[in-house]
Amino acid sequence: MLQPKGHSVNHTTARTPFSRFIAWLTGDVTSGVLMIAAALLGLAWANSPWRDTYAAMTAITIGPEALHLNLSLGTWAADGLLAIFFFVVGVELKQEIVAGSLRNLREAAVPVLAAVGGMLVPALIYVGMVLAQGAPETLHGWAIPTATDIAFAVAVLAIFGRGLPVGLRVFLLTLAVVDDLLAIIVIAVFYTSTINLLALLGALIVIALFAFAVRAKRMRWWILVPLALVAWVLMHSSGVHATIAGVLLGFCIPAKALHGEASARTHTVADVVNPVSAGIALPVFAFFAAGVTIIGGGDVFAEPVVAAIVLALVAGKLIGVLGMTALVTKLTPLRLPDGIGIRDLLPIGFLTGIGFTVSLLIAELSFDDPQLTPAAKVAVLLASFIAAVLGAISLRWDARKLRRRDMNDDGVDDLPSKNIGERP
Repeated sequence: MLQPKGHSVNHTTARTPFSRFIAWLTGDVTSGVLMIAAALLGLAWANSPWRDTYAAMTAITIGPEALHLNLSLGTWAADGLLAIFFFVVGVELKQEIVAGSLRNLREAAVPVLAAVGGMLVPALIYVGMVLAQGAPETLHGWAIPTATDIAFAVAVLAIFGRGLPVGLRVFLLTLAVVDDLLAIIVIAVFYTSTINLLALLGALIVIALFAFAVRAKRMRWWILVPLALVAWVLMHSSGVHATIAGVLLGFCIPAKALHGEASARTHTVADVVNPVSAGIALPVFAFFAAGVTIIGGGDVFAEPVVAAIVLALVAGKLIGVLGMTALVTKLTPLRLPDGIGIRDLLPIGFLTGIGFTVSLLIAELSFDDPQLTPAAKVAVLLASFIAAVLGAISLRWDARKLRRRDMNDDGVDDLPSKNIGERP
């Protein structure tokens, strides 16, 4: 997961076994591998002779009926646990906007615009593909191929991008964070049918109280956690997807040091919540979301959404990211960061095609049809796999090529920088 810039583990605690475990758990590679392993387990179980057991477990309902929270385990994973992930996204966005890569708009403009292009082109390709196949009833899934999975994409970059400038990781993180923000807006605007205004107002009031409490001289978790839970319950009751509560709560965390503290509270909160998100929330969601029955579940590959999603994620993301970046750098004074050229963005374009977490969520929100939802999920999984493989291959190709002194073509020799995989 994305760590706030300038944040490092305290060296006095870094030597303890527990802190080393947490650092390993939240590392780029580990978090991505855990999520992939959980998804593969869910997919394998759902297509095994014990598939009925998996389906029965997914359908188990728990929670108080009085609060309309008697939900299945699969729904709890999507609406509940995934809210933790979106809370982390909110914290990361707040940190990046206030003190990170999104603070300087001129520096952030290229990856921000690349993220926009990487969402528009896949959406257009999806719409064109389903209409060309005579399936206008599937248009509601247009947002499925617009998302990028941060954890998965960064894991592939960390493994196969060794030797490339570390600025490439910053570029990918900035793009993916903006992508997440836009996906959150899409979910809130286009995938909310009816709204209970009273519940929504209540959620916003509780979130405001959370914002006040989190700025107090001392953070009291016994106050913050209940407030966050109440906000989530009210947001769920309002009809707006409950994960939006996680984002808004994350935005409330101060990104500057308060009351003489050594670091911003975004860092403190990230240290506490990131392990829960990376080690529990994302793997459990992946386990339930990826459990699609393919064997004996009908010909899901024949559904028009499959080809549309795969092409939109794999090719659409690449065209959108590379095309927008090329246009911006050629037609405006904006330039890529030092040490990064257009060629370096070929693997980045492929990596953005790893939709996974958010794409799987939007797939669940897009269709009620029992055939379309599994088909869309299969397409997301297939596209994410293809994009990851192509991203890995292109990363190794790029790392082997000689680099010029002026990779970003701004007429000035690039400053020396650390490479991915180098020790600090």
